[in-house]
Amino acid sequence: MPRRWVTAVVCVLALVALACENGGATSPAPSQGSGSPGTETGGIAALGDSISTGFGSCLVVAPCERNSWSTGNSLRVESHYRRLLDQDSTIRGQAFNHARTGARASALASQAAQATRDRPDRITVLIGANDICHGEVAAMTPVETFRSQVDRGLRVLSAELPKARLLVVSIPDLHRLWEVGHTNERAVRAWSRGICPALLENPTSTDPADRSRRDAVRERVADYNDQLAAACEAYGSRCRYDNGAAHRLRFTLDLVNTFDWFHPNLAGQERLAEITWGAWGGVA
Repeated sequence: MPRRWVTAVVCVLALVALACENGGATSPAPSQGSGSPGTETGGIAALGDSISTGFGSCLVVAPCERNSWSTGNSLRVESHYRRLLDQDSTIRGQAFNHARTGARASALASQAAQATRDRPDRITVLIGANDICHGEVAAMTPVETFRSQVDRGLRVLSAELPKARLLVVSIPDLHRLWEVGHTNERAVRAWSRGICPALLENPTSTDPADRSRRDAVRERVADYNDQLAAACEAYGSRCRYDNGAAHRLRFTLDLVNTFDWFHPNLAGQERLAEITWGAWGGVA
């Protein structure tokens, strides 16, 4: 195909993605936050990274918040917001997505500050994959730093929204993605474009150095999840950890999109919503 036609097609797809995103947005303009600490008004907010933005779950590789497992309003995903809406119709329209593509734990405090202006009653936190995937193994965020950044974000919520319910979700099993995808030629081609190099570089290699690198990623995910659980416990009774539910999901390639073969597709978002919903437990 001539280069000018390739460019034209890419532009059209980008416009379609933008239309999809704007047409299904679940993030109304933030309120001006006139309330005082402890005056949560209802609804739900999402903090975290591209997984919570529904990235890649529409037609192209772009955020699609309407499909978010947390705050999505799509009829095709039984998100936490839609499940809560079934219980309480007064929260209609009160779904705020502050997650951002590429966000690491260092961004959690600023996202939390944005959420405080919305006064949500519930907040989901899913963060950590980019602390691993933004570069090589040596660039992964140290465990102690990751914990301090998570704690900083949770302190913002505790100070401004002390009555809000928090759900901290475990990082999905990234190593599992490599296991199920490294024999798939299309996935391998997609990963070669620099997707999560710490884990997915040279995905078909059996060289000891590559195996060791993947093991290091698996261990770091486990360490991060331990810290997420501990941070939630330290937060107090209004925080629930999913007890590793998201991490234990034995997903297959039919739950990830066929653009980057990394992010959850529509079915993946639905599954994530399903397995994390019960983790709210008896939070009062």
